[in-house]
Amino acid sequence: MSDSLQTIQAPIEQELLYFEQYFRSAMRSNVALLDKVTQYVFRRKGKQIRPMLVLLSAQICGGITPSTYRGAALVELLHTATLIHDDVVDDSDERRGFFSVNALWKNKIAVLVGDFLLSRGLLMALEHDDFQLLKIVTGAVKLMSEGELLQMEKARLLNIDEAVYLEIIRQKTASLMASCCATGAATATDDPERIEQMRLFGEKLGIAFQIKDDLFDYGDQDVGKPRAIDIKERKLTLPLIHVLNKSSWTERRNLINIVKNHNTNPRKVKQLISIVTEKGGISYSRRVMDTYLAEAEELLAGFPPGPARSAMQELMHYTITRNK
Repeated sequence: MSDSLQTIQAPIEQELLYFEQYFRSAMRSNVALLDKVTQYVFRRKGKQIRPMLVLLSAQICGGITPSTYRGAALVELLHTATLIHDDVVDDSDERRGFFSVNALWKNKIAVLVGDFLLSRGLLMALEHDDFQLLKIVTGAVKLMSEGELLQMEKARLLNIDEAVYLEIIRQKTASLMASCCATGAATATDDPERIEQMRLFGEKLGIAFQIKDDLFDYGDQDVGKPRAIDIKERKLTLPLIHVLNKSSWTERRNLINIVKNHNTNPRKVKQLISIVTEKGGISYSRRVMDTYLAEAEELLAGFPPGPARSAMQELMHYTITRNK
């Protein structure tokens, strides 16, 4: 684990350890095959950004409660289910550098495991009458699905503009971060304005996070996923969208032709990346990312200072300096 992540986790270190135990037990099943798969998933967990967002948000808004752990588990269960289903849809053999569930156990088992995790999260919330948390998190899952489908629709037509791109990432990525922050806040306070302020903070942070992720497609770093994967999948992201908007008709036609007909040709893709870089697509995207980050920081400044708020600021910084 990086030093920056350890710094972020410091104010919630013990709570995060308790959450891990809680989440592991939430995934447990009496069906041996199911238990084997879910434990495999648990052992390959990521950086735990989402549980950290829930716990820090609760801490900032008044303090962590028993419902905070349920909220964090609900977010993580539903998100894990969507990742497993995504790997099936994308026919992906890898997730975070390890074999995906569908690669090891085939699609049918992967879909059923995803269904189990989804239902487990919903039942856990219902068992404790956590209706507000259920509303927040299932609303995010709905937006994530709509955002993914909107992106697929636009990828077919290749007619996406900046406003549509921002709406796609608001739904597809930022909605989940927003739900993490709103969930944490809702377990610590009844003040609807505070909950909404924290939700909006998470949304701004999530948009900045996704722009950073999209920039990786045009970089040289090893980020744990194939470079230019968005181009290969005909996804128009902000760097390319900005350049398309400022290009002549001929230049635009050439770039669209590469995305549409030569997206697996290394020489053509390299040419496209060079054009996007030279015409300012990368630098423009970074400015947009910084704008959303500044808006998030302004929202966060409205909460009382303390270790949790400082850790959240560190987490904001981490989202734009991470290398994968």
